[in-house]
Amino acid sequence: MFVTEAHAQTETPATDVAPVAGETVPVHGDAAHGTAVGVPGEAHTGVFPPMDTQFFPSQLLWLAITFGLFYWVLQKAILPRIGGILENRRDRIALDLDAAERMKHDADEALAAYEQDLAAARARSHQIATEARDAAKADADAERAEVEAGLDRQLETAQARIAEIKQAALADVGQIAEAATAEMLSAIAGLDLPREDIAGAVRAVRS
Repeated sequence: MFVTEAHAQTETPATDVAPVAGETVPVHGDAAHGTAVGVPGEAHTGVFPPMDTQFFPSQLLWLAITFGLFYWVLQKAILPRIGGILENRRDRIALDLDAAERMKHDADEALAAYEQDLAAARARSHQIATEARDAAKADADAERAEVEAGLDRQLETAQARIAEIKQAALADVGQIAEAATAEMLSAIAGLDLPREDIAGAVRAVRS
């Protein structure tokens, strides 16, 4: 199969067709210069372009340019922002630590004041309990003393009454003894003695 020059200039092959033995390979482009369209001056070797050694210098150049641009962007834009974020974080952490330290100090002071107030309250309650116990003991002692004084007065009154009753009883006993003695002497012996003699005899016997 052969194609004309005009047809070769207007059409582009979709795929490369491998040459078959005995056939003529169609050539696109300028036949006078012996070059084909899409072939860079020589036959295709089948090597992947990034792995082709002839492209290494340009690849290294673009790598250096890309790395330089990335480093410049990193140094000018990314690293300052990261540094600012880290600095803000550091300042915030320092402020939080200071606030926590102040809160801890305030809590320690509050705890010390609470313990002091608690100790004072315990001492005050102990003092109140002691005073109440002493006052109750004093009241009990005073009441007991008053009761004992009343009992003593009642005892004295009773003893005085008993003494009076005893004296009255003894007086009655003397009179009864005198009368009984006079009656017995009169009935048995037929004696009629004076009352004074009988009383003296009875007192002599009682003593």
